[in-house]
Amino acid sequence: ASHGPEPEFTSHHVLGLLNLGMRVANARVLIYYPRRAPVGPYRLTVAPRRLRRVRLNDLIFPEAIRLERPYGLAVDSDEPLVAQLGGQHSLAKAAARTWTLAFAAA
Repeated sequence: ASHGPEPEFTSHHVLGLLNLGMRVANARVLIYYPRRAPVGPYRLTVAPRRLRRVRLNDLIFPEAIRLERPYGLAVDSDEPLVAQLGGQHSLAKAAARTWTLAFAAA
């Protein structure tokens, strides 16, 4: 349960993919859990010289990501991308945002 209106205050994780190149990037995301096989790939495209932000809550094919469990992810792409993971946690009355440092993924 979140404190605040939906969907703005729904707890979520966000994957940011930045394509600085001149061609469309076709990314594949795999989700890893501690006690089961990886899930995916989740396929995403990123336009040239654009940022694409995707709520991981919205990735449901091949299955919804289990955000209540610990997980990690790996991004693979046919074009160089910069990937960044962030989130909003709104279970308490004061919402908190977190972000990781960005790194290049090829």
